[in-house]
Amino acid sequence: PKKDGYDSDDNVEFTGGNVHLITTKESWEQKLAEAKRDGKIVIANFSAVWCGPCKMIAPFYVELSEKHPSIMFLTVDVDELTEFSTSWDIKATPTFFFLKDGQQLDKLVGANKPELQKKMTAILDSEVPNCQT
Repeated sequence: PKKDGYDSDDNVEFTGGNVHLITTKESWEQKLAEAKRDGKIVIANFSAVWCGPCKMIAPFYVELSEKHPSIMFLTVDVDELTEFSTSWDIKATPTFFFLKDGQQLDKLVGANKPELQKKMTAILDSEVPNCQT
């Protein structure tokens, strides 16, 4: 159940580090364009402020964003962007999408820290230019 008295403090733990909170489709498109220009991978965390597991993993997500400045970390508020989230077929929060040039590389449903870390490492490893011929 949602609690009323939507407290602005709620958003605090969702962002920080290098995490950008997305509450409009414009800011999403802008960030994706920016990532494409800079050749960055995007991790989009579709979250809700009332969702316990989202809150639990948020500080970890912020921590990851500080460790990996080469990746763009976004948090999408599914309540602010209901239609948009529906278009991504979000069935549960949090859902993490890994995107490159707007294309989905991978996704993770649920606040699974080891799995998030694992998928991130795998994607980072695949990004490292391979010098061996």
